[in-house]
Amino acid sequence: MEPTAHPAAGLAGALDESMLPAEPMALFDQWMGDVLRAGLPEPTAMVLATVSADLRPRARMVLLKSSGPDGFTFYTNRTSRKASDLAEVPEACLLFPWHALHRQVIIEGPVAPLSTADSEPYFRTRPRGSQLGAWASRQSTVLASRADLDARYAEMERRWPEGTEVPMPEFWGGYLLTPARMEFWQGRPSRLHDRFRYTRQDSSWTVSRLSP
Repeated sequence: MEPTAHPAAGLAGALDESMLPAEPMALFDQWMGDVLRAGLPEPTAMVLATVSADLRPRARMVLLKSSGPDGFTFYTNRTSRKASDLAEVPEACLLFPWHALHRQVIIEGPVAPLSTADSEPYFRTRPRGSQLGAWASRQSTVLASRADLDARYAEMERRWPEGTEVPMPEFWGGYLLTPARMEFWQGRPSRLHDRFRYTRQDSSWTVSRLSP
């Protein structure tokens, strides 16, 4: 990507060794803060790339719901293709494409499903329509028509009318990606970008500058 002018681009610039913290999550939090302050749309949107047991790569956009020392958390229907891929090959890659700031972050590592107890607190915070939608849609399965999906949603509305609690489906929940590698990409002119890769070594991290 060749950098182009954007009102938020003033937040971006060079990235050199002196600016790198020992822990990559500190830099990720700093960059996410820059994105939020810049008011970019869907700041937590990320590409989730998986691979199936027969080595078919797949990617889609999902939303980051939390991040911290343990890793990066997202939620989905466990009948989805991403969930089946992760059950077969529990490794994934995340990509945050913050084009307006000429930045991207790539995160690779193992993924594990969260327990029901760990997933339910987030489900409770979802809008009621999204809770009902989780029951109505068996994500990635074939639908006969849009009318069929709408009918299933209407059935869920009757099952749990306004004022009643919608339980979390047993086929829905969270996933935690524990980072093994994190790469930070800062766009620079003439495609001479700054790239740094953090690699986990037991309880610490090593950092390498990569050619752009």
